[in-house]
Amino acid sequence: MLRLPASWTWDFWLAKDQETYHLFFLKASRALHDPDQRHWRATIGHAVSDDLRSWTEVADALVPSDSPAPDDLATWTGSVVRDDTGRWWMFYTGVDRLDQGQVQRIRAATSTDLMTWHKHADLILESDPRWYENLADDNWQDEAFRDPWVFRETPDGPWHMLITARARTGPKYDRGVVGHATSPDLERWALQPPLSQPDAGFGQLEVLQIAEVDGRRVLLFSCLHTEMSHERRTAGQLGGVWSVPIDRATGPFDITKARRLTTEAAYSGRVLQDPSGRWVMLAFRHVDGDGSFVGEIADPVPVAWNADGTALRLVDPPAEWVPEEHEVVLGATRYPTGS
Repeated sequence: MLRLPASWTWDFWLAKDQETYHLFFLKASRALHDPDQRHWRATIGHAVSDDLRSWTEVADALVPSDSPAPDDLATWTGSVVRDDTGRWWMFYTGVDRLDQGQVQRIRAATSTDLMTWHKHADLILESDPRWYENLADDNWQDEAFRDPWVFRETPDGPWHMLITARARTGPKYDRGVVGHATSPDLERWALQPPLSQPDAGFGQLEVLQIAEVDGRRVLLFSCLHTEMSHERRTAGQLGGVWSVPIDRATGPFDITKARRLTTEAAYSGRVLQDPSGRWVMLAFRHVDGDGSFVGEIADPVPVAWNADGTALRLVDPPAEWVPEEHEVVLGATRYPTGS
């Protein structure tokens, strides 16, 4: 577990170099008292471990830039990949003071050792109103364009980026889509149409990840009940971490097949292999039993596919993470529910 006495921690992403796991995470001082204010004070912390359980905090990876800059207010969620030359790339979300944190942009930094990072001054990826909702549409609390997840399907293929974004059509809480961009070299990016359709019951699909768990591909995302469709909320559904079985890492993705992996006690789940090769999920502890924000990163929990292969499930998780098993039927689609 990673619990910092002076800071809350929440969204995170990981990289592995030889036998060392590197954990990059959002952090903000507990001296703020109100955890809702943490978003506007977020920096990117860094810790290392050889077992995913015992973490040693090291120097922070990134902090907001001096003004004016696209990330001069806060630095948010991202991912790390290694290019063909061995250089590490961190793609992350930046928000600025000029837009009062309401417009999200994707930035990058590079490192040779995962310890010291240098921002890429010219790489800034912004939303495109041809496909994605923007702040001028006045339909959401911000211009959602964040949480870049970068990967390649093949060792010599193009790079892909999945992005938390929103479509320009549909009910307010039904517009969440998987945004998409492509690049030949991690420096030049072209924004593409989304890889999923709106009207799946989610206002946004946060902290996206693609993985191949025990030979089957899966898409992970997180969404709270407060950001789900009216239909889902009326049915009493709650949020948490969700999984979707997929055929291809580059879509298209049918988000109506999403099944809830955790309750809202856990959020921003990431799956990876532990030192033994077993697939596990890490998540941050979101709220406790009375709904108070916790802000610490939990120990890994094993994951496996359920019997029919329609979703991941946790193996021996904390009791408060476990959704109820029953489902409700909404229209023609079966959605999971739980407490």
